[in-house]
Formats: sequence, C-alpha cells, structure tokens
Amino acid sequence: MLNIVLSRPYMPPSYPFFRWRQVALAISLSFALPGAQAALTVNATRIVYDSDKRSTSVLVANPSERPYAVQTWVNTEADDTTTAVPLLVTPTLFRLDAQKQQLVQISALGNTLPQDRESLFFFNVQEIPQSTATDKNTLSIALRTRLKVFYRPSGLKGTPSNHIKDLRWSLHEENGTLHLRVHNPSPYHYTFGRLEVINGTQTELIQSSAMALPMQTQSYALGKIRTPRAPRVLFTTINDYGGSTDEVTLPLQFVQP
Repeated sequence: MLNIVLSRPYMPPSYPFFRWRQVALAISLSFALPGAQAALTVNATRIVYDSDKRSTSVLVANPSERPYAVQTWVNTEADDTTTAVPLLVTPTLFRLDAQKQQLVQISALGNTLPQDRESLFFFNVQEIPQSTATDKNTLSIALRTRLKVFYRPSGLKGTPSNHIKDLRWSLHEENGTLHLRVHNPSPYHYTFGRLEVINGTQTELIQSSAMALPMQTQSYALGKIRTPRAPRVLFTTINDYGGSTDEVTLPLQFVQP
C-alpha cells in the first residue's frame, strides 16, 4: 500500500530551471493525505531487497504533461532525517520531464542488520512541480510517496507464504476491552490486506495498518465485539508483488485475563 504525504518543497540553487517564491507559511505537514493523487508513478508498491544482491532498482515515471524535480531517499518508519540507514539511493535528485522515466538504484552498504529476520525501511519519492509565470499567487505543494523496503537476509528459510500458517491468533481482554493478538514467530513481516474477527453473527473489520513484525506480538483493540461467541479470524496478506494472498479463516482461542 502506498502512503502519500505532504512535504515542504525544497530545491537547491543548482537547479535553476525551477523558480520558487517565498511563502510566509512554512509547509511542514507530514500526515497522510487521503485521496491525494501523485503525478509520478513507481513500478512497485513494495520493495524486497535480497541481501545477496548488490542492488535493486525502482522505475519512477512521469506520465503527466509537466516536468518535475524529484528527490529520492530511504529512511526508517519514524520518517526522520537523523537515523542512519545502510541503503544508498542514486540518483537522489533529478529532473524528470513529461512522459519520461528514470531508473533509481538502491544499493546496500556494509551493515550490522539482524541476519535472522527482515529489517524494514521506507523508500521515498518526492515530486516538486515546476513554477511557471502563471503560478504567482499559488502555493506549490510537494507530494511524497513512501514504499516499504524489506531488507531480506539471504539465509532465511522458506518464504513469507510458507510461514503464514505459523501465525498464532488469540483473543485477550485488557482493561475491559477485547484485543485480537497475533504472534509472528517467523522472520518475515506481514501486512494484512484484510483483517476481521467473526463472532457469531457479528463481524468486526480491523482498520489498523500495523503489521505483524518478525518474532513479535501485535495487538488490535476491538470496538464492537464484547463477548466471545465461537470467534474466528479471517485475514489476507500482501505478497512480495503487492498482490493479495488467499483468505485464511481460523478459530480464535479466548485467553482469560
């Protein structure tokens, strides 16, 4: 799943083909923007970087009728600019003309990342539109697309699809509220495309975007279901290519507090 956010437009002086006007209001928004449509497209919805490869590539395309400046980088889920990441992106700043494409390469640096599980990073593509003479009184907004990057050690056994069956599901009561828990003993991340609890005639769809992290437990609070009645969990996951896996329905064990 793609995440579109607003970011402050930034262009260094070395790019004279973009003209920017100072604005009194600094744009530093970093929340998700529902319904936002980025002009640029990326040929993937997620990136799997196998550690035995020297690099992997992503294709950024501009199907629009105007040129854009493009910035690319990799950072952590915290979306900060201070945490060092062992992935180098090239080119990091380039012009992309209308109807053109650019291959962006991601290369791994020497690192001490865990070798018994995947590590999660995010690939960012920020598009900055060209300012024209007719844009005097308009405010240019830089849209940014974020894609998950899974750094996958070559020594991991099996594939994510092999380990879906290993996910352990249960219901727990915490402070009077039922929670769906999933324990992931595998070395892989799981993003759920669909996740719901079926409880008798009740069905509750869980909207949380939190993933099942490798070798960790994730908890989701339920808002509708209060009393377990032969509960089951139904879920699908997103595979390496952005597609959906088959639906799985499993009984849920209710663990008394």
